[in-house]
This record gives sequence, C-alpha cells and structure tokens, in this order.
Amino acid sequence: MSSPNAYGTGGFHDRLERAGIDSKCKTQQPANSGGRFSKNEFDIDVEHEQVTCPAGNTAPIRRGTNGAGTASFGVVCAGCPLREKCTTAGSGRSINVGIHEAQLAAARARQAHPDWVGDYRATRPKVERKIGHLMRRQHGGRRARVRGQVKVAADFALLAAAVNLARMAVLSVVSVPGTGWAVATA
Repeated sequence: MSSPNAYGTGGFHDRLERAGIDSKCKTQQPANSGGRFSKNEFDIDVEHEQVTCPAGNTAPIRRGTNGAGTASFGVVCAGCPLREKCTTAGSGRSINVGIHEAQLAAARARQAHPDWVGDYRATRPKVERKIGHLMRRQHGGRRARVRGQVKVAADFALLAAAVNLARMAVLSVVSVPGTGWAVATA
C-alpha cells in the first residue's frame, strides 16, 4: 500500500466491509496523464464483467489467475471521435480492473456526497493534517535528503520540530519561565 491514501485501498475497504464497519477513509481518485479520460469516466460493470468507454463502446474484462483483469478496447479506438481525449496508445485504450474495483467505486461515490465530506472534515484527526503539512514540497518531507534509517529519522524529527516551531510562532506561543508554554498577550 504505497499511495498517498494508503489506508483507502480496495483491500482495506473490503476488510472494513466484511467486518461491518462504515469506512471513513479517503480514497484517491484515478488519474490519467495529459488530461485524458481517467478510469472513473469509464463505466466498469463488475457484475457483467465489462467496461463501457465514454463513447459508448464496450469491452469484456479478461481476468487473470489473481482475479485482476483488463478491458482492452483495441481496434474500436482507431475510428473513435473521442480518441484524442482518451489515449495515445497505438493498440487502443486498456482499463485495468482490480480485484477490489467494486469497493473502490463505492468508496469514491461515498466520499463525493456532501454529508461524507462534512463528516470527514469534522472528524479527520489533526495529526493527519500535520503529516500532510510535513509532506508538502516546501518542507521536503516527501524525499529523504540523507541515507540510512537513523539519519532519515533524525532529519524528519528536525523537519517536524521546524514545522512545530513555525506553528507556535503563528499562534504566538511563548516560553514562560517556571510555568511552561503560554499564548503571548499583547
């Protein structure tokens, strides 16, 4: 699980569903390069094992031994008026369909609902936001600048300390001798 929303993977949603737990995990939207149609603009029908493209063409899902599959549109793409918005591949567009595709589609539909968004914003732990702040490019938390776990841990701790000090400055928190920390009064 290596996506930015690693806890929102299909396998994790499947586990929660089987346990009867209502998922509040954010699930990443599929993306496609060059502004072309992304996977979520295709109608993936796992019940009938087929995928329908934005132009209305249908391709069967061919499953592998692990349960994952691919729907290849092949020659249908050659004369399609939407080809430029869909693919640059000479062999046409293919859509990968994971074993947990239904769970991911349901999670994405759930998280588009305004009630889900409001609940997520109200209950999302603040620590997640802080980790998100650390990962921003300006702080450099996404890539290690050193090698080795000990050095990476020390570098990340320094980064965290810098972010915390910056936040304390914004909140006007000062050290008060003998009592600890307090908000500065003007």
